[in-house]
Amino acid sequence: MSNVLSLAPLFRQSVGFDRFNDLFEAALRNGEATSYPPYNIEKHGDDQYRIVVAAAGFRESDLELQVERDVLTVSGGKRDKGDENVTYLHQGIAQRAFKLSFRLADHIEVKGASLQNGLLSIELQRIVPEEDRPKRIPINTTIERPALEND
Repeated sequence: MSNVLSLAPLFRQSVGFDRFNDLFEAALRNGEATSYPPYNIEKHGDDQYRIVVAAAGFRESDLELQVERDVLTVSGGKRDKGDENVTYLHQGIAQRAFKLSFRLADHIEVKGASLQNGLLSIELQRIVPEEDRPKRIPINTTIERPALEND
């Protein structure tokens, strides 16, 4: 029996997070998480992210993306059977309905999505307002201190 704790499920469902408490909360909520369809979360530079979902067999009209309260939801519906005369001897391409949810960090925005070669790519970008950006404080060698009453 192995006592190894894997943190991989914590990092799969969040994009742009640096805070562990939100990751643990998401992991506890998603106890029934599924691995269908497979997906990647990629980081391209400091403020660029991409989620790539393997959506083989789905058309653009079969897929839906929605952002509500910092949660990106990707869902795909099962397509109606087009040809009733087809008898499958083996049907290995899954086209079952799915729903994936990703909790987005503050200031992460969905910039667009595209479907190419069975891969749904969702482009994300961190846009931090000027007032929330870190500010560099210069260090002066001489500081004028206010005079104290006892001096």
